[in-house]
Amino acid sequence: MLARQTNGKCNIWGKPATVIRATYTDNYGIQKRTVLLVSGFWSVGRHMNYTFELLFAVVLCLPSLVYSPIPYLRLIFVSILLIHRTYRDDEKCSQKYGTQWDEYCKLVPYKMIPGLF
Repeated sequence: MLARQTNGKCNIWGKPATVIRATYTDNYGIQKRTVLLVSGFWSVGRHMNYTFELLFAVVLCLPSLVYSPIPYLRLIFVSILLIHRTYRDDEKCSQKYGTQWDEYCKLVPYKMIPGLF
């Protein structure tokens, strides 16, 4: 949000933010400009917020260990939901931003887990 408010002229993790200046057409046919953030957590994975949600689901499972499978149902559900959502989000962003999204994907190759996915 700060990167958009300052048009990319801000610091993230103590360094100047790296952004891709993108354009898109909204539902009313109006050309808009925005920035795609390539700094901080968004330089590690395109959907890092989903990664943290999965970590939270794991933390909620830990107290039960092997005593009950019930807490793991949420982890399974959230995993399926969020992994599928990364594909839908990428498709939607590709349609919205076009070549600028392709550039972003080259700079941030992983969806959620660096080195893995």
